Amino acid sequence: TPRMNLLAIGRDSFRINGVIKKRKETRLTFEELQSIEKHRRDILLRDELPFWLFWTGTCFKEISKDLLVWLTLAIYSGIRIYANSVDYTPDSVYLLEKTNIGALGGFISFFLVLFVNQTNDRFLEMYGFSKACSARIQDVAGLARTQLPPEVGDKLVRHFNAAHIAGYVGLNGIGQGSPYSKTYFFDVYNKQYNLLTQEEMKMIEHHDMDQSSLCMEELCTWCHDDVAEAHKAGHIDSYQAQFMYDRILAFCDAMDG
Repeated sequence: TPRMNLLAIGRDSFRINGVIKKRKETRLTFEELQSIEKHRRDILLRDELPFWLFWTGTCFKEISKDLLVWLTLAIYSGIRIYANSVDYTPDSVYLLEKTNIGALGGFISFFLVLFVNQTNDRFLEMYGFSKACSARIQDVAGLARTQLPPEVGDKLVRHFNAAHIAGYVGLNGIGQGSPYSKTYFFDVYNKQYNLLTQEEMKMIEHHDMDQSSLCMEELCTWCHDDVAEAHKAGHIDSYQAQFMYDRILAFCDAMDG
């Protein structure tokens, strides 16, 4: 309705104003996104050892450009060179012998291990959400293929896949930036697989897909409507309809993270 559209527009505007942009926003082209994805898949096929044989996809490239790392190495090298060039023991060495440096090292090691573990846990959690989105779409698509007429099932799956892609584009709305964009990601797949018609695109154009998840949420509502229409038409029973409803809601939870 016009009232709902106005409310949605206002919410989109609020989300845009609330986004913290740390740098000028740059969006990758579809070809660049494909190149990154291919590189990610190649990394997944690698063995963890020997890690020194790999340069791309590791932290070595970033470390090599970190001034703090080189400054620390320079200071350490300078101290070692100085220590080996003098014939006496500096007073600073006697002072260090009286301090408990081991406790400091253990303290730093604890936080480094904690940070690495949290990073790995976060990665695995996000990876699980991503796979859960694909799994929920597969659940609905499988039932739609076997229980719904082709035109009804095709409409539901189209809307569901469109919601999936729109969800990744809307990740920019959380304020951290996203490489995916409507122009170079959603529109490319939409044209390739005919996910949404021109009329359907006009129905969601009041949402700024690049800045919020409202478009994904509305497309999920369309999926619920498709299931409700199929239930009313007698194509599926109440149990099957509830199964689809639950899978759509589970998809929304996983996409929102």
